[in-house]
Amino acid sequence: MEAKEIIKTRIESVLPMLNERQTRAYLAAEATSIGWGGKTIISELSAITRRTIAKGENETLAIEGILDSGRIRKVGGGRKKTSQLQPNMLQAIQDLVSPHTMGDPMKPLMWTSKSIRKIASELHLKSYKVSHEVVRQCLITLGYSLQSNKKTDEGAKIEDRNEQFEFINATSISFMNESCPVISVDCKKKELIGNYKNNGQEWEVKKHPIEVKVYDFVDKELGKAAPYGVYDIEKNEGFVSVGISSDTAEFAVNSIRSWWNEMGKALYLGANKIYITADGGGSNSTKGRLWKTELQKLATETGLEITVSHFPPGTSKWNKIEHRLFSHISKNWRAKPLISIEVIVNLIANTTTQNGLKVRAKVDNKIYEKGIKISDEDMGKLNIERNEFRGEWNYTIVPKL
Repeated sequence: MEAKEIIKTRIESVLPMLNERQTRAYLAAEATSIGWGGKTIISELSAITRRTIAKGENETLAIEGILDSGRIRKVGGGRKKTSQLQPNMLQAIQDLVSPHTMGDPMKPLMWTSKSIRKIASELHLKSYKVSHEVVRQCLITLGYSLQSNKKTDEGAKIEDRNEQFEFINATSISFMNESCPVISVDCKKKELIGNYKNNGQEWEVKKHPIEVKVYDFVDKELGKAAPYGVYDIEKNEGFVSVGISSDTAEFAVNSIRSWWNEMGKALYLGANKIYITADGGGSNSTKGRLWKTELQKLATETGLEITVSHFPPGTSKWNKIEHRLFSHISKNWRAKPLISIEVIVNLIANTTTQNGLKVRAKVDNKIYEKGIKISDEDMGKLNIERNEFRGEWNYTIVPKL
């Protein structure tokens, strides 16, 4: 076999395994081994131009064009970015999606979603040649990312808002120092009872999800469950009364009564008062006459002075029961259809956390009447003492003799 055929065979077997830079270096080495006229010969055998082989020779000898470690081409090699070929395009994208366009009805994307495809369409109308993928890369370059709405606006500033938080904190500490219970109460959102989808994901056999009903129409026989919770802040223990009727003030206070009889009384032997923190709306509303009337009954039955503080309007998320009890219940029953009242109670009762949360749950089968009216005369009979600071939010109900 002639020498040229041997070299050609070697080149054909080696080149498929090499990248551009390695190819240049290898062919330059072959050419050097031949000597004068080597580049021409190797160019003919490999179908690679002499210029490329000469470049490989220069790189090997480190005469010029030394590349960064790991790079195949010199810095700046390859096609230019679309944004570089169209220098005003980034500004055009910025003008389309800038937050400053909010409120300007003349902006093209004000009344539609700012998807990358719609942005690309708007750029096409401005004679820019761009794909939606390039738009995505440009948005990242400009410092944009996909964002959800964030709840931070609590509306108009509530007078004495921070002072009320400080009052609640100070009162809670005072009660705890006297070994008296401090509880946070609220009603979790009503849940449909039945084979309905429950939000979240849970580990199941692959391609075998739990099958549930397509439509969330209320089952007239099963109805809804109303979980009213009582959270003991100091003991980190919860009690949930699962009602099958309406979320009324009578139901709310009966849930507190059940907690006291089944848990609180044994935990706080000798306590003569209790502190309740609650939202300002719903069954435990600041303006709820039935709420105060039922608390009066509970105070008289137990002999406890019941002090209540309501959170200011729009601040219910600060109620400790929300993130110390209800959030963990939701995690525990994620992706599990609440097919019966028994399932709901068991899922609530088996809710635990690494911080030692314990929960007890029971069903309240009583049917509570809605729309009960309390007259001015009956309100006048209540032993209620309003605090000097925001008495509509802070008050104590004393047992009747």
